[in-house]
Amino acid sequence: MNRIGMFAAAVLIALMIAASTMFIVDQRQVAVVFALGEIKEVITEPGLKFKLPPPFQNVVFLDKRIQTLDNSENRPIFTAEKKSLVIDWLVKWRIKEPRQFIRNNGTDFRNLENRLGPVVQAAFNEEVTRRNVSGVLSVEREHVMRDVLKRLADEAQAFGIEVVDVRIKRVDFVADITDSVFKRMESERKRVANELRSQGMADGEKIRAEADRQREVIVAEAYRDSQKIKGEGDAKATALYAESFGRDPQFAKFYRSLEAYRASFRSRSDLMVVDPNSEFFRAMRGSGSADAK
Repeated sequence: MNRIGMFAAAVLIALMIAASTMFIVDQRQVAVVFALGEIKEVITEPGLKFKLPPPFQNVVFLDKRIQTLDNSENRPIFTAEKKSLVIDWLVKWRIKEPRQFIRNNGTDFRNLENRLGPVVQAAFNEEVTRRNVSGVLSVEREHVMRDVLKRLADEAQAFGIEVVDVRIKRVDFVADITDSVFKRMESERKRVANELRSQGMADGEKIRAEADRQREVIVAEAYRDSQKIKGEGDAKATALYAESFGRDPQFAKFYRSLEAYRASFRSRSDLMVVDPNSEFFRAMRGSGSADAK
């Protein structure tokens, strides 16, 4: 039994030693083999690999996929016209030289991010200070990101990484400046609104004045036309009267007398003190009375 147990223990130990010499490299990883604390080999190809058992050799795996670094400190950056901006950015990076990466940062990605963040912020400072606010916000935004990416190329080599992309997520003013900008925008909007109201009132007055002028013109033209038509009617009436009275003067005289009576006695209460034998009542007396006189 002792021999069998010893044999089993020996087999178990052998299996453990054999297992410690094998490792699998995933296609998303880079394997770094250390020998007594020094980098012995860097394996980038996926598959089953072998090494010496610990403590002679051990292996560390690094993620070779693209990583994202977001800025954690919203520090203000001054533009060319001394305006403070806060830029929210991100950087895409991945390991390019595992040996260089481990020498400078170890195996913890947080060490790299703690060192890379200030470098990116400094690159943004240098680019933003060369431009004005409008350029950073819209016109030259793409140029800023491209120039920052160029500036990070040399620093990335020292870190053993490759910076794939640089992006500006958001650009904003600092809090106190934002309030003043909002107030200025509000006052500007109010000024524009007041100008539009004033312009509308002026246009309204102009339209009303034009309408009044057109009304006066129309009324005057209508009065002119009415007077013209009335004059033409009076002229025709006069012509007809003249023609009719010319045919029968006696009737014309009688008709004028009736018109005079109508104009004098408009109501029953009208009173006139006149000699009944006067010429005014000649038509009322009739032809017999006139002949008697």
